[in-house]
Amino acid sequence: MTKTLLLASTALFLSAASAFAGDEPQVAQAPVPTGPAGQAPLADATQRGVLVFTPDFFAAQRPNTALDMVNRVPGFEVDDGSGARGFEGAVGNVLINNARPASKNDGGSNVLSRTPARQVERIELIRGGAPGIDMQGFSVVVNVILKTEASRQSILTWNTTQFEGAGQDLYGGSYQFTARDGDRSWGVTLSDGISMSDSNGPGRTVRRNAAGDVLRDEVTDTDGYGGGNSIRGTYAGPIAGGKIDLTARYGINDWNGYYNSRSASAFRESLDQEDNKSGEFGVTWERPLNDRFKLETRLMHEFGSWDGVSTYNVLSNGLDAPEERFVYSGERSETILRALIRHERSPKLTIETGGEVAYNMRQTDQAYSVGGAPVALPSASVKVEETRGEAFSKSTWRLHPDLTLEAGLRLEASTISQSGDADQEKSFFFAKPRFMATWTPMPNNQLRFRFERELGQLDFSDFAASADLEEQNVYGGNVDLEPEQRWISELTYERRFWGEGVVSIGYRHDEIIDAIDRIPLAGGLSAVGNIGEGTLDRLSLNVTVPLDKLGVTGARFTFRNDWNKTEVTDPTTGEKRPISGVRPTQANVGLEQDITRLKLQWGVNWLPYLGQPSYSPDQVSRWRGTDYFELFAEYKPSPTLAIRAQLNLWDDFTQSRTVFADRDTRAVAFVEDSVVDPRTFASIRVRKTF
Repeated sequence: MTKTLLLASTALFLSAASAFAGDEPQVAQAPVPTGPAGQAPLADATQRGVLVFTPDFFAAQRPNTALDMVNRVPGFEVDDGSGARGFEGAVGNVLINNARPASKNDGGSNVLSRTPARQVERIELIRGGAPGIDMQGFSVVVNVILKTEASRQSILTWNTTQFEGAGQDLYGGSYQFTARDGDRSWGVTLSDGISMSDSNGPGRTVRRNAAGDVLRDEVTDTDGYGGGNSIRGTYAGPIAGGKIDLTARYGINDWNGYYNSRSASAFRESLDQEDNKSGEFGVTWERPLNDRFKLETRLMHEFGSWDGVSTYNVLSNGLDAPEERFVYSGERSETILRALIRHERSPKLTIETGGEVAYNMRQTDQAYSVGGAPVALPSASVKVEETRGEAFSKSTWRLHPDLTLEAGLRLEASTISQSGDADQEKSFFFAKPRFMATWTPMPNNQLRFRFERELGQLDFSDFAASADLEEQNVYGGNVDLEPEQRWISELTYERRFWGEGVVSIGYRHDEIIDAIDRIPLAGGLSAVGNIGEGTLDRLSLNVTVPLDKLGVTGARFTFRNDWNKTEVTDPTTGEKRPISGVRPTQANVGLEQDITRLKLQWGVNWLPYLGQPSYSPDQVSRWRGTDYFELFAEYKPSPTLAIRAQLNLWDDFTQSRTVFADRDTRAVAFVEDSVVDPRTFASIRVRKTF
């Protein structure tokens, strides 16, 4: 009944809002205010939900790029989006000149890192919606407005990460060129990137049977590292009465990892190696149709391929066990065409209507063998294809400078087909309503409410088999996987004080349908699958306190955390338990300070506890980390040079794994406790602008 009422009320709201505001005359926007350095951000004169940050607000930080500035917007954290299928809901919370980047994989943080700070005219923090702004389901976004100027700039970056002990030291760098001439801009980025894991190092594993007798006591060591090279080109400028944004990228990457454990009588080694290639192309074209109508179209295409191998070998009491070998390869692609018309019906009412079509494909071929003998796996070779269409309409109604309402409805139809080891086809239809309200009853106080139906993005890799030979787990694929659905209710209160001070507290409740977790398969295998209904309750707290009034000039204290409680019915035991992979808590406590006279910034972040459970038909595992510290200092001797040093260290990383002898009695076969002392590592980055 609640869902039916919501659909009806959404349609009624859109119709009523249009009728109410249809005859209201168009008026000009008030000019954006500016203010002297050191003052609090200013509210847009047309709407209290928009806060404006001008460059002088960031002067003490001496920012080099637009990203430096956005990272210092109080109460905001950059989210580049999930990168999942489709555009709606998969992009991030950063806009540049009222629009998102042309490619969903060229995240807002990447674009801002290529944008010089001196090109920023202002940054708008939009809370709850604003004219011409597509919030994409976020309650808060930033809109970076750039100056129109002629300029040329190059940014050369060198970075290294050095590990203590036997860790693999890494080196990388990039070159970025950006040119701007009025409304036109273009650029190229050459990158030699690095990737790593921060939880690798020496450790110890002890395995005991149900009676507590030691079955295995071994010292361990693990490491994982990789890198890649890429090139990206961008162009933006006027064309055919509108503006076009183009971006294209191509890159190659690799990943290498090992895990070994040893005792006086045994040596075990797991090796992983993967190579992949990927690329993308994106184009966005915007054009005003008249004073009140604007057309926006997007075309995006991305592709990738990969191949890899995992091996597991054991030497015990002088004898070699048969080698376990998992070999895989695959390719993927996604193409999206999206168009919308934005109607500024009045200064108070904006209506958007449009549609999106997409094609998604992933093909995977895998083989598992023991001692050279093939072992059959469910869905070892699978091609998954999805065709999807979506129509949407939404309206933002600025009922009052203190109150903004947004309502919308998306209708999605899709067909997912599999071929290869499994041939079948399924079709889906979902209605996805959304309602948001933002109320600013007085300056510096805001209340935000959201009620929405979200459709989870399927990971097509879950349709195929996979392996984790380090823990001697081989998983089957699941061709019957369906999207997870969530009915979300969320309420957030925000209070701003002392210029940069922010306190926000929020509560969220999710009613989950077709929750995704692990399910049992025949033959002692398991896979990712739907396990029924579940719930999520989340309490969020985000605090930023400037310490100037407490006598510490230029310093800020920060705290943020999500407390999560989830519940679902286990498909093997029939008992209630948490959902796998959801962290109950992960607090982040920070202290940062700008020391202007020394041209220096420093800070420390502390994660006192982090961890999460994972549930499978044959085992339950939990990992936990404590006292993770990140300390940094950045020295900017001139506006064109920045030197940053960072130290990461944390206490032991532990994992406990209980493996069951069978699924019926759940008798314990063994309990394995692993402790890793993660390697401390230091990073240095030098960035020169010229």
